[in-house]
Amino acid sequence: MITLHDLGDVRRCCDDVRRSGGRVGLVPTMGFFHEGHRSLMRTARVADDLVVVSVFVNPTQFGPGEDLGGYPRDPDGDAAMADAAGVDVLFAPGVEAMYPDGARTTVHVERLTSRLCGASRPTHFDGVATVVTKLFSIVGPCHAYFGRKDAQQLAVVRRLVDDLNLPVEVVGCPLVRDADGLALSSRNAYLDETERRAALVLVRALRDAAHAVHAGERDALVLRDRARAMIGAEPAVRLDYAELVDARTVEPITRVDGAAVLAVAAVVGRARLIDNLAITVTPSGVETDLGAVAEEQRA
Repeated sequence: MITLHDLGDVRRCCDDVRRSGGRVGLVPTMGFFHEGHRSLMRTARVADDLVVVSVFVNPTQFGPGEDLGGYPRDPDGDAAMADAAGVDVLFAPGVEAMYPDGARTTVHVERLTSRLCGASRPTHFDGVATVVTKLFSIVGPCHAYFGRKDAQQLAVVRRLVDDLNLPVEVVGCPLVRDADGLALSSRNAYLDETERRAALVLVRALRDAAHAVHAGERDALVLRDRARAMIGAEPAVRLDYAELVDARTVEPITRVDGAAVLAVAAVVGRARLIDNLAITVTPSGVETDLGAVAEEQRA
């Protein structure tokens, strides 16, 4: 594995591989890797000839008072984990490289960014959409791998790729959970033992919803209210939202039919956590997806 900091070096490396007929895979991250990140790297390693993992804590997706300065970082550990996963290029630009004259241009995806996390973090998705577009411009035509834990982000990235006709295939990969069921997140490092136990109410609420759907419940408001009530009953957890939305548009639905997502977000201690349950209802049956348990734990 090589580590590159210069945008031009990364672009040349990717261009060289494509000229020789190879495929490029990109895994955009903010670092502090866990098994969820490694699962994306492994998926890219199977599909692509050159695997590029970017590590950039993007300041434009953090709002005032958020945890930009305290966001967990472990550059040496990240490099070791990426190398072990078979990554070819670790792209670690500085802020001055990504925004050499400040952030004057913003990519905004209409409607998909106004609800859920966008309601409580109104500038967040503009920052995400802008930095992702910049990464796609640097790396060029590629497969881009994103975890399904952030279902709204995945929908936003897919829409911007379609709307801007970018030569990128967005690949959604399974949400990954720890052995106790908590969805893996770099921000889990903020939780103490008591807070972590309290945070498990999120996955319990999603499992309850999955059981209800398999039992025949199709009223989205009933499912939503069950999740809200269960999470709201945990005193150490402050619910931000629990909504049942269309998986593609992120618009609220009243009845579960087709592809939907029960998305939840809550604040536990210093950590703002998100999680979701994917639901697909078709004439042939019902599928629910809570993700997978991590194969390995961070050392």
